[in-house]
Amino acid sequence: MHTTMRILVTGSAGFIGSHIIDQLVKKHRIVYGIDDLSGGFIENIHSKAKFTKLDLRDAVKTAKYISLIKPELIFHLAADATEGRSQFTPINCIQRNFVAYLNLLIPAINNGLKKIILTSSMSVYGSQNPPFEESMSRLPEDIYGLAKTSMEHATEILCKVHKFKYVIIRPHNVYGPKQNMSDPYRNVVAIFINRLLQKKYFYVYGDGEQKRAFTYIDDCVKYLVKASQLKDAEGEIFNIGPIEEYSINQLANEVLQVFFKYKKIPLKYKPHYEPARPLEVKNAWSSVDKAKQMLGYKTTISLHEGIAKTIKWAKENGPQKFNYLDSLELHPSSTPRAWTKKLI
Repeated sequence: MHTTMRILVTGSAGFIGSHIIDQLVKKHRIVYGIDDLSGGFIENIHSKAKFTKLDLRDAVKTAKYISLIKPELIFHLAADATEGRSQFTPINCIQRNFVAYLNLLIPAINNGLKKIILTSSMSVYGSQNPPFEESMSRLPEDIYGLAKTSMEHATEILCKVHKFKYVIIRPHNVYGPKQNMSDPYRNVVAIFINRLLQKKYFYVYGDGEQKRAFTYIDDCVKYLVKASQLKDAEGEIFNIGPIEEYSINQLANEVLQVFFKYKKIPLKYKPHYEPARPLEVKNAWSSVDKAKQMLGYKTTISLHEGIAKTIKWAKENGPQKFNYLDSLELHPSSTPRAWTKKLI
């Protein structure tokens, strides 16, 4: 990437997007950022970035903006990444993911797009047996995974016709400083920590034995940027994140131990268990052999160290009020009680 390249980061006030901007402004004179601030925060945005508030669901305003800046390289991070909630807000999920992406991609192609780095999700693998490999079929189990699958397919199809370049990144369970701690529907690490800051116990869905791998933000962002720089990465899909999996119970214990500095954990902070969420995949983590080989991926921050860094940042910022939607699109009896009763 030359320093004068016109670069756009969508979701630039959000968690991963703001960290991408932090990296890019070190080497590039002009970096554009857009965000609708529905899940991001203006204070996350680097002062050197040229920021515009924009909702990608608005096709007319998006096309006008893209025609003005004519980005050559786009990092697409804007998303409604509430996978567990997507079964209850399917229209919102499709609009904020698939439709918003097409509203961005089409005018970008028309205005000289050279390359897009699409941040997807390991939700596209569904409930296949982990570790997930990039060669596996896309078999999403939920609406969010369906939206991300559609975004990947659309990118591959339009690339063949319109000759822009792309890289698809599938990170998993990224956490760390600047994460939205006020979202009750996602970001399990942030929810646990925020509840403790509020001097309350947190909730675990199901038996807590579902397994995930957790990625500290620094071990994600550097490879998103690197993927944009390598010609060999063009047209490829990469899983990004550690291979070490942990149960939610193990995660809960780690958060509690670090938060209370390995002293006796008061009984009132022991987690409470709620019924499993509908269609939640039991075990989900990925192989990163391809990223190791082509991007030089290496996990540098362990879960213990990452949790400690995140708790330090969270304590400096203090507890955050959880922000619930006014209503869900679907509200069957299977809706998690923690949402309907606003327990979190």
